[in-house]
Amino acid sequence: MKKDLTREICELIRITSTDLPEPVEKRLRSALSREVPGSAAYEALRTILENVDLARKNSIPVCQDTGVPVFYVRFPLTMNMVDIEKQIRDAVALATRESYLRPNAVDPLTGTNSGNNLGNAYFPSIHYQQMESDELTIDLILKGGGCENVGFQYSLPDERFKAGRDLEGVRKAALDAVFQAQGQGCSPGFLGVAIGGDRETSYAASKEAFLRDLNDQNPDLHLRMLEAQITNEANQLGIGPMGFGGKSTILETKINAIHRLPACYFVTVSYMCWAFRRRRMRVAGDVVYYE
Repeated sequence: MKKDLTREICELIRITSTDLPEPVEKRLRSALSREVPGSAAYEALRTILENVDLARKNSIPVCQDTGVPVFYVRFPLTMNMVDIEKQIRDAVALATRESYLRPNAVDPLTGTNSGNNLGNAYFPSIHYQQMESDELTIDLILKGGGCENVGFQYSLPDERFKAGRDLEGVRKAALDAVFQAQGQGCSPGFLGVAIGGDRETSYAASKEAFLRDLNDQNPDLHLRMLEAQITNEANQLGIGPMGFGGKSTILETKINAIHRLPACYFVTVSYMCWAFRRRRMRVAGDVVYYE
């Protein structure tokens, strides 16, 4: 395996930023077919899909908000985590210089932009898991600020919308998050929902739900049914693309359930905009695969 993968990781960033994954585009085209031609919802989706085509053709970011780069790294025992982190950070700076990322790392105290998307240990966001495998796998999600702003965390029970500590309460919480967003965060979008955990792990698990294949099925039957129910009922709210009204508000829901303390019942809803920028890089020997 090559020792320096900086350029290859930069290519992962370029693809993620400029080339929307095919399953996401298919969901958007299916959503367009459900809207009334000439309506605000239809025109919003048509414009989105034109933008997707232009970004791919010209290798430019599909959205001006290129977001926080969130990396999930699974690496073999033979690799050094310090080396991987340096290469990722170097690749982020390189991708910023080459305009595949917009400079987004801002110091919270001074308001100063670092100019290269490198902040402290939390920016970019990198998560590691060491594996008994010879392959290196890097998943990348670009999480925009607009959709990040409309994420919610609930502590059940919640009397505001009569949600108890059960799956019905989870359903109510997820739909409340969609209703509160009212199309902000650039709908139609995707929901990552976590049930359980503490406040930190619940947020992490809600975002890790975005790593699942869009076409997969939850192995738990109850959660599988709940995912479909939340998506269907969210689309009955009439919020629609960009909040203009219509039939397409949520394109998919993915749920993670994690163990919790008896005293806590958190439900965390992470929202992903229509620009669901997620790609994977696998390194097997000297061969690099992009998925």
